Amino acid sequence: MGLFSFTQELAMDLGTANTIIIQNGKIMVDEPSVVALDNRTEKLIAIGAEAQRMQGKTNPNIKTIRPLRDGVIADFYAAEQMIRGMIKKISNNNHVFAPSLRIVVCIPSGSTEVEIRAVRDSAEHAGGRDVYMIYEPMAAAIGIGLDVEAPEGNMIVDIGGGTTEIAVISLGGIVSNKSIRIAGDDLTTDILDYMGRQHNMKVGERTAELIKINVGSAIVTLEDPPEDYVVFGPNRMTALPMEVPVTYQEIAHCLDKSVSKIEMAVLSALENTPPELYADIVRNGIYLAGGGALLKGLDKRLQDKINIPFHIAEDPLHAVAKGTGIALNNINRFKFLIR
Repeated sequence: MGLFSFTQELAMDLGTANTIIIQNGKIMVDEPSVVALDNRTEKLIAIGAEAQRMQGKTNPNIKTIRPLRDGVIADFYAAEQMIRGMIKKISNNNHVFAPSLRIVVCIPSGSTEVEIRAVRDSAEHAGGRDVYMIYEPMAAAIGIGLDVEAPEGNMIVDIGGGTTEIAVISLGGIVSNKSIRIAGDDLTTDILDYMGRQHNMKVGERTAELIKINVGSAIVTLEDPPEDYVVFGPNRMTALPMEVPVTYQEIAHCLDKSVSKIEMAVLSALENTPPELYADIVRNGIYLAGGGALLKGLDKRLQDKINIPFHIAEDPLHAVAKGTGIALNNINRFKFLIR
C-alpha cells in the first residue's frame, strides 16, 4: 500500500473465538477475539493473544472481555476497540493519509437485522467506509473451493466458537439453513463443568480449552488415540493442589450431549432440503469447516449417524476467512453480498 493509495481492502472473519483479517489474499492478523480494558478509564490496554494471556489473571483495574458471544456482538464498545486495534496492526503507519477502508465481514446465517446492524456499525466506527457482509457458511464454501454459483447442492457444516452454521448452497444462494448456538464455547463449558463434577477440580476457561484441543473427542474409540492430558489445579473443597490425567474417552462422554445437538441440527437441515439438491449432497458429501471440525472423530461419528460421507476442509480454521477474502476480490460479481 503506497503513499497515495487511498482505499485499503480488508476481509474480516469476526469470530467468537478468533478474528482473522486478510489483505491481498494473505492472512495479516489471526488473533483471539479478546480485549483488555482499563476498568476506570475504559482505555484499551491489549488485544488478541496479549489480552488472552491476561485472561483469568487480571487485577481489579483491568478487565478482559470477549466482545462476541454466540457469533454476535455482545459488547459494542469492546468490539469496536478490537476491530480498530486489529486494523491498526496491519496499517502500521505506512500511510501519510488515513486510507478509506473497504471491508467484507462475515456474519452468522441466523443473524437478526439488529445483529447485522451491530456488525456494520462496529466496522464503520472502526474506520470502514464501504462495508459488505457475507454469511459464514457461504464464505466457508467459497474458502473450501466449492463453486457456489453452480446449479448443484453443497452442504456446509461450519462449527465455530459461538455458533454452528449448517447450510445447503446452490446457485449463489442459501437454500436451507440452520444456525444453532451450540459450538466450541459450549464444548469448553461442558469440560469445565465435568472437571468440577467428576474430579472435584476447579479449572478456568483457558485450561478447559486446552483439554478440548489435546484430548477432545466425539467418539470413544479412536484409531490414533492421543495421550492423556495432565491437568493441574486446586481441589474445589480443600483448595489443595491436584494433578489429574484426563483421557479422551471421558471427554467424549462429557461432550456427547452437545455433539448430539449438532447431529440433530444437521438432520433437521437435511429434512428441509429439496430432493434434487439432497441427491447432490449424498453424491458430493458434506463439508466440515470451523475450529469444531478439528474435534477428533467428529467426521466419523456424523458419517455413521447420517450415512453421508463427511469431508473435513483442508484448513478448517481459516476456511471462512479465505472465502471472505475471495468474496472481497469479487465484490462486483457476487450478488449474495449484503450491503
